[in-house]
Amino acid sequence: MEVPRRPQPSSFTLALPKPASPALSPLGAVKKVAEKDPMKEKLQEKDGTTERNQFGEETCSTEESDVSVFVEEAAAETSELVDSNASAVNSRLSSQDSFSEESSISEERLAQEAEEAKKKSEEDEAAAKEREAQRQLLSIEELVQSERNYLRLLQVSTVTIRSNLQKLQPPLANLDSMFLYIEEVIDVSGRLLSLLDQKQVRPGDPLFLETLCDSFLSLSSEIEAAYKEYLANYNHITVVENSYKQKEGLWNEIVSVIKASAPEVNATSLSFFLVMPVQRIARYPLLLQTIQKHTDRAHPAYALLEQTAHTSIALNCRINEYKRFREVADKYKKTETLTIKDKINRLNSHSIAKKTARLSQQIKHETGIAPKLVDEEFDALEGFFYVLEHGILELLENVETYLHHLQGFLACKTEEFDFDMDGEKAPISYKEITTALRQWILPTFEKRMRTLMHKPLCALRDLLVGPRNLIRKRLDKLLDYEMIEAKSNLSYEEQAVANTYRTINTLLLNELPRFNGLALQMIWSMLGTFSCLHKDLASDMEQLFQSFAQQLPHSSFSPGAFWEWAESAVLEGARKLDTLCRSVEDTLNAPVVQPLSPSSQRRLKQLTDKHGSGKIYQVIGTVVGSRDLDLNLAKGELVAIISEADSRGDKRRWLIDAGGRRGYAPSSKLIRYHQPAEDPPPSPHLTLPEDMTGIRRHSYTPENRPLTVMSQPCFQCPLLQVLAAYDFIARGNHEVSMRAGEPVRVLEHHDKRGNPEWSLVEVKGGQRGYVPSNYLAIMPMGMGPPGCHQPY
Repeated sequence: MEVPRRPQPSSFTLALPKPASPALSPLGAVKKVAEKDPMKEKLQEKDGTTERNQFGEETCSTEESDVSVFVEEAAAETSELVDSNASAVNSRLSSQDSFSEESSISEERLAQEAEEAKKKSEEDEAAAKEREAQRQLLSIEELVQSERNYLRLLQVSTVTIRSNLQKLQPPLANLDSMFLYIEEVIDVSGRLLSLLDQKQVRPGDPLFLETLCDSFLSLSSEIEAAYKEYLANYNHITVVENSYKQKEGLWNEIVSVIKASAPEVNATSLSFFLVMPVQRIARYPLLLQTIQKHTDRAHPAYALLEQTAHTSIALNCRINEYKRFREVADKYKKTETLTIKDKINRLNSHSIAKKTARLSQQIKHETGIAPKLVDEEFDALEGFFYVLEHGILELLENVETYLHHLQGFLACKTEEFDFDMDGEKAPISYKEITTALRQWILPTFEKRMRTLMHKPLCALRDLLVGPRNLIRKRLDKLLDYEMIEAKSNLSYEEQAVANTYRTINTLLLNELPRFNGLALQMIWSMLGTFSCLHKDLASDMEQLFQSFAQQLPHSSFSPGAFWEWAESAVLEGARKLDTLCRSVEDTLNAPVVQPLSPSSQRRLKQLTDKHGSGKIYQVIGTVVGSRDLDLNLAKGELVAIISEADSRGDKRRWLIDAGGRRGYAPSSKLIRYHQPAEDPPPSPHLTLPEDMTGIRRHSYTPENRPLTVMSQPCFQCPLLQVLAAYDFIARGNHEVSMRAGEPVRVLEHHDKRGNPEWSLVEVKGGQRGYVPSNYLAIMPMGMGPPGCHQPY
């Protein structure tokens, strides 16, 4: 059975309503589309089947009543949707008008805020510039004021404290060396401040910074020269101060003097003041960089300030480098006096290995196995240094010899001898001239020679030690450097060796030319001084002789005639002096006549008969033959000369006859033999009894012939009398004249010096004086020659 179907309604098309206005905003369209979905859902709920027609529109197959209801509801919803869209559009338009008003208000507010911010930034920038300017001014004032305080404290230490320390007893050792080079530091600091004061500008003046920079740059070389020497010597200052501290009592006195000299400063040591230059030179870059930090780049002196800061940094770097060089030089230029024990104690495995390696390297250089590093510049400087050293030592030796001879000349005071020429002008003038020379001119000349020549040469000789030691040490370090030069990677010790060699080499290349130049300049200066000293000596002597020129016998001669006379007089005096010297030499070298032994007498007679008395010589020293045909002779042995040369013509070896033996002997060992007279000649005026004759001594007489007299006379006794054996003419006030045969009275048988060759006698008339002792003879009373004077 079929179930009756519901009749199908005719199909219809539901046209969705069009938008009310084509000018709807996209927002409304989106909202409309979004609201279509609920309608579809409702339609699908009312009729579960939906279809699409051929135009793609949705179709529903429902009953008519349902369609009408649906249409009404759709129309109502559409009208609601249109109303809502219109209200949304109206509300948006009103919001846009309110937003435009608010935006115009915010733009005005932002502009006002921007203007206020700009004004505030300008004020902040101006305040910042003001702060920077204030900081710059404070930095400049700090540099200037600290420089003034620094200079004041240095002056206190060098003037007040130093002078008070010099008053301590006993004087402090090496006190002056502590203040070495500080005067230069004070001078350069004072010059810097004076340059700032000369411009008469205040630190707040913009030109003051430019003046400060110009002053520092103009004195940069002087600042470096002063401070580098002071800093290089500062280690010595600490050493000296530590030596004072080791003596507690002395150090307490030094501290009390420092506190009393500078009570406003709480200083307890000298290093408080003497370390200030070390600190000051390092503060210059910091102070200048601080000023640069607070200076605007647009400042006209900014570039100059930057240059000054860089100069101060470079100055410190050069001073540090110089100090390092000096430390190396001071380490290696010292000369140590070590004993053999000290040298042995210093030996260890490291030193032995190092010296062995150096010797091996040097042998390789000499044999050509390894090349040697050649530095032509240094080799030239080294050669010139050794030439200067040789010249300085030679000049010093010559000056010392010259002074030694001058002292010998001054020691021989010939003017003190009595020439018995009283009343003659020439001897008096000579005596006065020589007295002035020895007491005034020559001592002054010697003192100036020692001060201006000898002492500087000795100081220069001592200065040669340091460069010489450095040159030797450079050779040792060069050998070490050559062994590690080829290595790519160096250890710490090898790097230290390389740095040491480079430092010594650079130091010598920089300093040795200056030393050579100054040493050469000193040599030329001392040679000029030597010439000036002799010129002054000649001027003084000329002035002295001119005052005595009229008193000299030959002052009226013309210059040519005077020099001719002077030359002939000097030659004649030299000839006489040479003759006298030969005579004295022959007399002094004459052997003492001693009695000969019988064998010697027989040899003397034999040699005299064979060769003659003029060929007889005596041996003055033992002769030991060392060559063929040489004779061995004893001292005092008599020989005869056959030839005064050997077969080769050598006059130092003589051919002699030793009483049967013939051979050679050195001529220096032989001297002519003088035979004593057997019977002395009698006095021409006095005949003495045979029992009173004796050996008489020779003396000088006007006739230049020897006279024989009695031996030393004795004082008179009642049975004896003393007579003059020869005529004697007094040659001075201390002598007395007597005639041969004249009786005299002997007061003393020697002179004041105890010399028995002169006797003090009294002659007739009561005159007393000295006469030669060998001019006197003793005779018994009443045995005088005919016509002689009677004794008194």
